[in-house]
Amino acid sequence: MQIYMVGGAVRDALLGLPVKDRDWVVVGSTPEELVALGYLPVGRDFPVFLHPVTREEYALARTERKTAPGYRGFAIHSAPDVTLEQDLARRDLTINSIAVNADSVRADGTFDTDKTTFIDPFNGLKDITHKVLRHTTLAFHEDPVRILRVARLAARFTDFSVAPETLRLMREMVQHGEADHLVSERVWQELSRGLLEELPSRMFDVLSQCDVLPRLFPEVSTLVAPFQTAVLDLAASRQAPLTVSFACLCACLESPDLSGGNIAWIKNLSERLRVPTECRELAEVVARERTAIARCTEFDAMALVNLLERCDAIRKPERLNDILLASECIHQVGQPPPDKPYPQREHLLSALTSVQTVATDLIASNAIAAGAAGPEIGQMIHAERVAAVNRDLRP
Repeated sequence: MQIYMVGGAVRDALLGLPVKDRDWVVVGSTPEELVALGYLPVGRDFPVFLHPVTREEYALARTERKTAPGYRGFAIHSAPDVTLEQDLARRDLTINSIAVNADSVRADGTFDTDKTTFIDPFNGLKDITHKVLRHTTLAFHEDPVRILRVARLAARFTDFSVAPETLRLMREMVQHGEADHLVSERVWQELSRGLLEELPSRMFDVLSQCDVLPRLFPEVSTLVAPFQTAVLDLAASRQAPLTVSFACLCACLESPDLSGGNIAWIKNLSERLRVPTECRELAEVVARERTAIARCTEFDAMALVNLLERCDAIRKPERLNDILLASECIHQVGQPPPDKPYPQREHLLSALTSVQTVATDLIASNAIAAGAAGPEIGQMIHAERVAAVNRDLRP
């Protein structure tokens, strides 16, 4: 039995990046042997085991054979005679098809490159040196998720280019209908990770080059362009959370005739991709209110309170910061410098602080004692909020 560290862990160590998740491949063993050694079986589709001490995942070397369209249509073969080279051949990119012996790996996942022997049958080391994302074998075309993964890695490794032959293969996969078999969960999984990479715009540039965007976003008539996707890079540079990045993406996808956002298609997109509720809700608010937010410094007290209420900022004050960050990124793209002051933020946050000083419970109890009820109490609270903001707005 031989054990190797493979995949992204080797790649990241070679690039001098932190090694977060280590992938291990076991060659020449069986499930029974690993269980006898204390490994815990957890794989459903193929033999994967948890190490008895570290709880890291160890997979038996395997091969895959395409049996049906989509990423699920594979027959898995795992046996002691499956070689490491065969296991590496099924992987997506050459830079992810490098292995090192487990004995060479330190506790933090790094290794001494001068003393380590690399198993690199597909020239991944060369592609790392030349900064190229290249498919390992033609088996790449069997899994449509790899189209998304290459695009995501282009957003992460911003100085890497996609090999022309790989881009051509990805385009052929789209033309032959492989991308039509992408399921919502996997699309969202890759998309959401890509939105948080260093330059998300590169992900959409690659997806555009292989003609897959219309299949991923059929709800919209105008798809992303370089100028539009700059907002995604701006959000990433400010370490925006996923909710903000998704709201910025929806702004990128808007057609020119939507006049600030079409809530219906955001709902359709979110339902189809099974986008988390908090992402959908923030995108809807930003699409609906960002024009008003851009003009909020011109508003009187009543308009400011109405805007805060429409954003649900009084009930969810912590969410207002995300709404403002998304609106700021969208507003500032194409208006150099991108870090110029954004007075709308301070203005709205100040108005919210004023609103929060209103003792709504006291107003409600006094109103009830005076015989008021229902909408009348709400109107009284609203009036007090407007008065509070008006006082604080005075020079």
